[in-house]
Amino acid sequence: MKVHFRHIALLTVSLLLSGNAFAQTIGNFKMDETELYAMTKQMGQFMRRFNYEEDQFGERLNPKDPRYHNKEMRRQSLPVLFDQQKYGAQTELQRYFIEDVTKDDSTFMTFLGGRWYSEVSATFKYNGKDVNVMLFLAVEKEGLGSKWVLTNVYFSEFNKMFPTGEMAEKEKHFLHPMSHELDFMNIYKAFQQPEVIEYYASNTYTPDYLTLFFYEIKKGSLVFKHVDSVKFHVLQIKDWYFEVSWFNRSGLNSGWLMSNVIYMPEKEKVNLIKFYQP
Repeated sequence: MKVHFRHIALLTVSLLLSGNAFAQTIGNFKMDETELYAMTKQMGQFMRRFNYEEDQFGERLNPKDPRYHNKEMRRQSLPVLFDQQKYGAQTELQRYFIEDVTKDDSTFMTFLGGRWYSEVSATFKYNGKDVNVMLFLAVEKEGLGSKWVLTNVYFSEFNKMFPTGEMAEKEKHFLHPMSHELDFMNIYKAFQQPEVIEYYASNTYTPDYLTLFFYEIKKGSLVFKHVDSVKFHVLQIKDWYFEVSWFNRSGLNSGWLMSNVIYMPEKEKVNLIKFYQP
């Protein structure tokens, strides 16, 4: 059985902290203590390093420590949180991002701050065949704590049920405004072509894929098998959007890293957020 590299890395860190190891061989390569400390092993650790609440050696900083949220320290440490195989040496985008997020005290990530989502790619069995389903989750407050909740799903079979029709096509499918005078005898038209039944709904109607997902699960048509991958979509930072993905590799640039950074004014985030959380 294949054990996920991240779990092995966390175990190795525990051994290092206990003083029983200086280096460990993981998979086909050897990681020394420096690489293990440099690796961003958890998403919570990514947040702390992004805010500079933890240094590059994994030491959590006390809020009274002068290094805590220090702007210059953040400028020096943020490049390491980029996927350097993609962004390499500091690009213009990277420099602009770092300059923007370190110019004031409002550009920090918070666990309960909303506007960040997990995308979980999972394999399900659907009508006897293996299929991929994208699950979107968000953190929600619960009593004195919090929990992850499902907010939306993407499954190609659902999209086939509700194809996006052209306006001209939709205009062919409607009920005459005087239909009520005929006791809606013409409503039979709506059911002659089930594949376009939604064209008879209000202009504000949008399919609820999460409800469809729960329905298929309850019917037993969709059966969960396993998680394939996880990444995060972060929209908390003003005028920026970025993804955080897991990179399983040796070296000082591994673990949870920014894999896709885009300048995005706040007004442009509205539709994107609706995709994650309708």
